[in-house]
Amino acid sequence: MTDFTDLIDVAAERLGAFVLMANDEFFAPKERLIKAAPAEWREGVYDEHGKWMDGWETRRRRTEGHDWCLVRLGVPAIVRGVVVDTAWFRGNYPAACSIDACEVAGTPALSDLTDARRSTWREILPRQPLQGDTRNLFAVDDSQRVTHLRLNIYPDGGVARLRVHGEAAPDAAALRPGREVNLAAMELGAFVVVCSDMFFGHRQNLILPGRSTHMGDGWETKRRRGPGHDWTIVRLAARGAIERIEIDTDHYKGNAPGSCAVDRCDAAGASAEQLTDASSKWSPLVAQTPLQPHTRHAFDAPDDAAPATHVRLSIYPDGGIARMRVFGRVT
Repeated sequence: MTDFTDLIDVAAERLGAFVLMANDEFFAPKERLIKAAPAEWREGVYDEHGKWMDGWETRRRRTEGHDWCLVRLGVPAIVRGVVVDTAWFRGNYPAACSIDACEVAGTPALSDLTDARRSTWREILPRQPLQGDTRNLFAVDDSQRVTHLRLNIYPDGGVARLRVHGEAAPDAAALRPGREVNLAAMELGAFVVVCSDMFFGHRQNLILPGRSTHMGDGWETKRRRGPGHDWTIVRLAARGAIERIEIDTDHYKGNAPGSCAVDRCDAAGASAEQLTDASSKWSPLVAQTPLQPHTRHAFDAPDDAAPATHVRLSIYPDGGIARMRVFGRVT
């Protein structure tokens, strides 16, 4: 995949990511670095430290060295690229940045992460120049699983947002054969491969953990004015025998689909083009069934359904779905 920003943000708060520590956060707190919303500007707003800024900002450095902060990823992952967003930082952005990573089991103490004898950090993004008020995109060429990142800025300044795009790499025990899981869980490695449209809500919202928080926190298509219907395809976290499916139209009250259907296929490694080809072998799990607005719907899969690697959700004719869960046993 050439566009790494199409992958999930494994440093998203919704996945459980957290900014653990920063050596300095005088002007703006480290926690803002991974906020979901784009950074905002508040004209004329100041606090006791100076101009209010929506991001992480350190004081002006008068000594040698550089500033840094530690981020615990929401899920262990293979990092494919990062976005270091300096939105609204125009005369106070860092000159450059670099990123280090490590893999640590469990929930280590900060003292373990900052002690070179107990945590092995390695560079995954060498020092790169930054532009102010810009989404600085950097591809990462690394294939090792990581759990924590360290963002280094040179020598000081402010970063509005950090996005870390990659592929979830959960512990093997989470997907051991025979275990019943939500096969469409983003945190386990599921991925929404492709969809017909996502004008109002991104397709990956469909498999986020937890209930949706508002109408913008789901997958929503534009109003369809011609024939046909909308659809999306999810690559499951593991090949599995599907037992039941949940379709949640939470918060979609005047724009829920009229009905939906769910199909399955067994096509490990298939590309988006292969999955959407007319010759693809899809079979039904849920026949076209009416949906209610702002409601969680539960459907049992057929007892004789074959194992699947992908599911296709079709909505008629258009609208919004907050979440989809696909419960089954890993095969």
